[in-house]
Amino acid sequence: MTIVWVANRETPISDMNSAELKILDGNLVLMDKSQVSIWSTNVNLTSSNSVVAALGDNGNLVLRDESEPRTSEGFWQSFDNPTDTLLPGSKIAYNKHTKKEKVLTSWRNSEDPAPGLFSNGLDPNGSQCVIRWNRTKWYWTSGRWNGRFFGSVPEMSLYNSYNNNYVDNVNESYYTYSLNNHSSKSRYVMDVSGQIKLILWYQEKWVSFWSQPRHQCDVYAYCGAFGTCNQNSSNFCYCLPGFKQRSENDWNLKDYSGGCVREIILNCTNDRKDKFLANSLVRLPSNSQRVMAGSAGECESICLSNCSCTAYSYEYSACLVWNGELMDLQRPTAYNGSERTIHIRLSRSASQFSKNKRSKVLVISSVVGSVAVVMVLLATVVICIYRWHKSGTTKAVEGSFLAFRIKDTLQIETKNSSDKLEGDDKSGVGVPFCSWESIIAATENFSDIHKLGRGGFGHVYKGMFPGGQEIAVKRLSSCSLQGINEFQNEIVLIAKLQHRNLVRLLGYCMKENEKILLYEYMPNKSLDAFIFDKKLCTLLDWKKRFGIILGIARGVLYLHQDSRLKIIHRDLKTSNILLDKEMNPKISDFGLARIVEGKGTEASTNKVTGTYGYMSPEYASDGLFSIKSDVFSFGVVVLEIVVGKRNTGFYQSSEDLNLLGYVWRLWSENKALNLVDPILLESCEKSEVIKCINVGLLCVEEDPSDRPTMSNVVLMLSGKTIVVPVPKQPAFVMRKRVFSTSSSSSNRPDSVSNELTMSDPQGR
Repeated sequence: MTIVWVANRETPISDMNSAELKILDGNLVLMDKSQVSIWSTNVNLTSSNSVVAALGDNGNLVLRDESEPRTSEGFWQSFDNPTDTLLPGSKIAYNKHTKKEKVLTSWRNSEDPAPGLFSNGLDPNGSQCVIRWNRTKWYWTSGRWNGRFFGSVPEMSLYNSYNNNYVDNVNESYYTYSLNNHSSKSRYVMDVSGQIKLILWYQEKWVSFWSQPRHQCDVYAYCGAFGTCNQNSSNFCYCLPGFKQRSENDWNLKDYSGGCVREIILNCTNDRKDKFLANSLVRLPSNSQRVMAGSAGECESICLSNCSCTAYSYEYSACLVWNGELMDLQRPTAYNGSERTIHIRLSRSASQFSKNKRSKVLVISSVVGSVAVVMVLLATVVICIYRWHKSGTTKAVEGSFLAFRIKDTLQIETKNSSDKLEGDDKSGVGVPFCSWESIIAATENFSDIHKLGRGGFGHVYKGMFPGGQEIAVKRLSSCSLQGINEFQNEIVLIAKLQHRNLVRLLGYCMKENEKILLYEYMPNKSLDAFIFDKKLCTLLDWKKRFGIILGIARGVLYLHQDSRLKIIHRDLKTSNILLDKEMNPKISDFGLARIVEGKGTEASTNKVTGTYGYMSPEYASDGLFSIKSDVFSFGVVVLEIVVGKRNTGFYQSSEDLNLLGYVWRLWSENKALNLVDPILLESCEKSEVIKCINVGLLCVEEDPSDRPTMSNVVLMLSGKTIVVPVPKQPAFVMRKRVFSTSSSSSNRPDSVSNELTMSDPQGR
């Protein structure tokens, strides 16, 4: 029972039991109990004897002659008078002769279908869609039509069940869409949120496929006057200090357009001056005026002397003032240097009240914080005692207590699903839980056309989630023996990490045997898809490869030294290095990663997991892992990037077991430049290449104590005058050395690991 069209939006009938819809004088008319016309189709007909109104299977209400076919457009149709919804076959349009528009207009709120503030239509001067606030202010444009979709909405092309159609001729321009499968159901909605949304019917519920603008706070004045929009908050809108909601009922209905009003009105007199309250780290409203002021105090005085001035900001010797209501104030989703401090004008008593209220909050927060700390410490002790009684002393530090707490958390979370990534994190682990239905819709039921690749623990798909966000969906294989531990581990660890060279985890889902991880989408897939491909490798010249090496090094350094948790990745390899659209590297796959507690730098495990060719010798043979294990893996990755060949499946000489042996042999023969991928010879800087090979060999030395730390690696790679030490012979070099090593289980090279994973070389 989804409402897609409303006749009398602005004139509702209070007593629907006595209302009447009938055909009168050739028109469809809505009458109230007094037989007063509330709404009419207003069509002038010469003859009205055979007029009928019919509701088509496509949702179009048509007024036509009874003798006309059911598919005719008739004298009048609801498709020509849209409200907030665009159905397949209907259109938004602009008539170039009459200048009239067919636009979608939002409801006022979730219960009131009266026209709201937001409308979606076509740009009269170009082939694009626009969303307006209050019929005037443009705050979003779709980009121009490219023949398949509007330029800023590429997700329109991902849903294969429908066809987009944009027409521009001398008479009109319009957009419409049709469905390939008539059993499918979909609709565009100009939502009360100020976003245009494509919504699909899936498993007896509506699921948002994409929405624009992607972020709620990008909707102009979404929180109304003196309201601030915070994308990281579940409610989005809140009032500035010293202000209150104009209508609490409207806010409960998600209608924030009324904004906020002052708790105490201004007293603009000489005997009792107003005060200013600073609000930091915000994006300033756009309707400011710049005035001349030599200092912050002078800027404040200028605003204070004008009764209509409501706020000022003084930074970088610039004084900005605002008159009247403040609109479109935002808290940024991520701090990037665009944040400013704005000083809001309040009455003296209101500013003092706000300070007192803040103090009370701080006191309460301190008490709550103290109680929380005690509870966490008690929980930690209980968990440690329980684990000690259950399993005795453990040989390895396999992670923090968070890794064990999450098991219960995930069981609870499966009952608390949410259809959007921006939803509240009820789990306390910092990563939103997503519903199974939304993931099915985003990947079109894990369609093969969206499959990006296959890793050690399952397939990876491209998905499109609410807000138009592109997502990489990692579906862990139900038959994987390692899946649940890696799944829990990855959620706990990545939630705590923030670095430009680490992939971001955006959400997760559990449903019966299904375990899903959602990452930011990397359009260029993984590093191995480029450097080991004969055609794609040409896209990575030396400058890009050197930048990738530095980026990986900085990411690993962050894990080892700069993050809040000291983390050993344990599975660093080229297929776990993803590339964004600018070819910046991002380290992924933290399923095998481990936290090293305290000041430790190493630990051990009875379960050796990893990928052959990237594991250090001490880890492969004895289960000992440390930050130097990651250094070894990094060295292998560096040499693979320079040479353009894998470390495994090697090689030209019968004496070389792998890439490391090949590199060491030519290095020892002073033929290092012969190692370089031939496509790099013209673009490379020879000194940088030699330095990278040198650093790579230092990283793969057999004794962990001889390998450099990642801080030294970054210093050697980025420094111009740093003296790089001479490397020693690396591990796993000569065939005769490996085959002469005794083992109680096997003499084969691949028996160095109890449990190895060989990843499919496709990108993810």
